[in-house]
Amino acid sequence: MLLAPDARWRMRFTAPSIGFPTWSVRRPDDLFFVSNEGGVTQVWSLNRRSGERRQVTDQRIGVEEFVLTPDGTGVVWWSDDTGNESGQWVVTSLRDGSTTPLLADLPDGWSQGLALAGSTVAVATTDDQTNRLFVSVGGELPRLLCESTHPLGLGREWETTGGGLSADGSLICMRNSENGDILHFGLGILDAQTGQQIAELENPGLTMKVASWSPVLGDQRLAVIHERDGIERPAIWHVLTSEVIDIHLDLPGPVDVVDWWPSGDAVLLLHNHDGRSQLHRWGIATEELSLVVDPEGFISGAAVRGDHEVWFRDESATRPPVVRSTSGGVVLAPLGDAPPPGAAHQSLRFPGPTGEPTHMLLSLPEGPTPHPVVMMVHGGPEWAYPDDYDPWEQALLDHGFAVAKVNYRGSTGDTVPWRTAIHGGNIGFPEVADVVAGLHWLAERGIADPKRAAIEGWSWGGYVTLLAVGLHPEVFAAAIGGIPVCDSVMTRADSSPPQQAYDLAIMGGSPAELPDLYRERSPSTYLDNVRTPVLLIAGEHDSACPIRQVRWYADELTSRGRSVQLHVYDAGHHANSIQEKIHHAELELAFLKRHLT
Repeated sequence: MLLAPDARWRMRFTAPSIGFPTWSVRRPDDLFFVSNEGGVTQVWSLNRRSGERRQVTDQRIGVEEFVLTPDGTGVVWWSDDTGNESGQWVVTSLRDGSTTPLLADLPDGWSQGLALAGSTVAVATTDDQTNRLFVSVGGELPRLLCESTHPLGLGREWETTGGGLSADGSLICMRNSENGDILHFGLGILDAQTGQQIAELENPGLTMKVASWSPVLGDQRLAVIHERDGIERPAIWHVLTSEVIDIHLDLPGPVDVVDWWPSGDAVLLLHNHDGRSQLHRWGIATEELSLVVDPEGFISGAAVRGDHEVWFRDESATRPPVVRSTSGGVVLAPLGDAPPPGAAHQSLRFPGPTGEPTHMLLSLPEGPTPHPVVMMVHGGPEWAYPDDYDPWEQALLDHGFAVAKVNYRGSTGDTVPWRTAIHGGNIGFPEVADVVAGLHWLAERGIADPKRAAIEGWSWGGYVTLLAVGLHPEVFAAAIGGIPVCDSVMTRADSSPPQQAYDLAIMGGSPAELPDLYRERSPSTYLDNVRTPVLLIAGEHDSACPIRQVRWYADELTSRGRSVQLHVYDAGHHANSIQEKIHHAELELAFLKRHLT
């Protein structure tokens, strides 16, 4: 049966989704994963033998990431009642459902990493004053192992856990910025008992990223990612001997290490290029690279099971995400009927404003060209659009809009020079130029109607969106800024300590030190130029893109007689409620219909 566009897009939003699962080595049939099956993203469990499925957490604003305790008896998650990301780690018992602090008497703060291995627990936090690393061994009260005024973290950045503790819990991998900043971390290995530094690894001017420790007890090898070759590449660090063995690969995009084989003789590599992913096996002794799977889509999670079977979560624009096994078949899928399939992406490159090939994912609706088009701008900025299943993108296609996603300068997924092109204060202008160049390229080919073009972005993408309509008031007929940065100085004053440290690093200084640069790259500077109707959507408790400056920007546009609409939702940087996401889509579709059709 052919579904009407309205029915199709709502079904894609209401169909539950699932994340990649984790499990305990002792109980591999008990899977734990995040899902919005109850309407809000929470942690769920599934016993593969009995089929029993149950919700583990019940946080008002939702839970996006979690860690399973080493013995498999509890789920550790970040407790934050408002969404401002300041809180503490708690553990929910799988025996009686009770929830208690993971470590007693720790002050609230912003998380900078968590690791659990054996009887060792390590936690890194930051607040307005300092950055701290705590450790607890064998159930003892937490000890302050390290404190610094410079940003520090535990294990893998931008993830709740990974690479923080060796398999036996005796060694801690700490990210430190004593000789750099939050964009250029070095790595230090500390003794979990004494805090003594055992080893360090730095590349001045570049950054080192943690992947994961060998899973073999007593094997103190750590997989890391470096940038020395101008693109992200893996290496194996023997931390006790300081030997670093680079993994040389003839692959066009960046490569990450997502897991080890249980015996420690090989690592599972994730290769990303132009929005699509592959998994490879690298034999450490043999130095042999072999393809594990190429799903012709995007892989957002993978791991090696105890039986050496590889599980991976894959999706594409045409198919929603599920977890599959290399032995064949789906091993974990959401409850209920699958949502309608989506329209495929075209993966292409166009000449950017500097002449460099710039990646774009393009989706076209049915009907004759030129189409009204929405230029979507991703957040981050250290992220890139993948070939994923996006209900919002498919809703736009259902309603006759073309969708173009430009992976602008500053995006990941390409070379290090491409990703760092916006460092040193060169933010905003390159991203805007790349997106506008993409629109002109589509218009020149008769694909997009330049008179019916909108720009939309969230977080950093919201910042780029508002900067674009100030710099180029004649280009876009509509603009949607979700959780945006509207005023750079006000944002820095109100944001969380980790966000302030990021702003300091990417700008090269504070507003007091670089007032002209902050003014030049702020959307608020160009308020008088704005002629484009603007829809703003923001979180009341957002500590990355705070609400005060969003309300101020909306008021300033109103006072100038401009067309502006503001919607504020009761959460932080992310809205994890299905109904709230549907409401956002309703607002956006109505807004685009008014201004583009």
